Amino acid sequence: MKKVFKWLGIVLGSLVGVILLAAIVLFLIGNARLTKHYDFEPSNLTLPTDAASIEFGKHRVETLCQGCHGADLGGIIGWFNDPALGSIDTANLTSGEGGIGSDFTTEDFVRAIRHGVRPTGEPLFMPAVASTAYLSDEDLAAIIAYVKTIPPVDRVTQGKNFTPLATILYAAGVLPKLPVEYVSHDVQVTAPQRGATAAYGEYLVNTNDCRICHGPQLNGAKSPDPTKTWISPNLTPGGELSFWTEEQFIQTLRTGVTPSGHELSDEMPWKDYRNFYDEELQAIWLYLQSLPNLPQFTN
Repeated sequence: MKKVFKWLGIVLGSLVGVILLAAIVLFLIGNARLTKHYDFEPSNLTLPTDAASIEFGKHRVETLCQGCHGADLGGIIGWFNDPALGSIDTANLTSGEGGIGSDFTTEDFVRAIRHGVRPTGEPLFMPAVASTAYLSDEDLAAIIAYVKTIPPVDRVTQGKNFTPLATILYAAGVLPKLPVEYVSHDVQVTAPQRGATAAYGEYLVNTNDCRICHGPQLNGAKSPDPTKTWISPNLTPGGELSFWTEEQFIQTLRTGVTPSGHELSDEMPWKDYRNFYDEELQAIWLYLQSLPNLPQFTN
């Protein structure tokens, strides 16, 4: 019996050693990816100075940026917080204390928004880059031009603070890749002409996080937040939207209440999307209606 326990102890000790070794290797791999340096060709983006362009930049910020950076764009402390994985504060975009506004050049903003990297070239944990990488030069320039005009907010944020476990899970593929590892990194990007068309609606869907939450085919997906278990609804004609009218779709995004009386979850950024112009919501509706009839994602 003593020999059995002895061999059992050896086996268990070996397993623990193998697990520890694997964890160390994964941590080193993950840390190397999180600190990798990336370099991209400059965009040579020219910022507009006319009032109409800056006003449009404000509009795009209201629908796209405020959800993560706050209504004052001063950043959100504890935007993500999980004891096992760590915490994320979103950046203060203003020129106030703790903000990046006075330090970031136009190219620095482009690197962050289009490529998902810091001015130093290291990756940013900025999930929205999966969408903002699609922003046209015109829209991106208008957004940056507007951000440079906003009042300073004094708020010191701490950025990303991942635990060793998060780094290990990231290397193991349990957590999603960073956007810098998979977005297109185009230097110049164009967009369809603005208007109530399906083509412009597709552009708005691509640049406003819809595919991040509703999946690449928009028929639903698991939450991008690994600490949550919800599955988003199907936005194709195979889902509930097939029973809605355009007016009901617009009303839902304006009020946060569906035609059946269901209140949209705060996971859905409808309070930002209600800032869309009517023709933008019409364009999104037309694009969603043009999609193939797909079944609801379930797993």
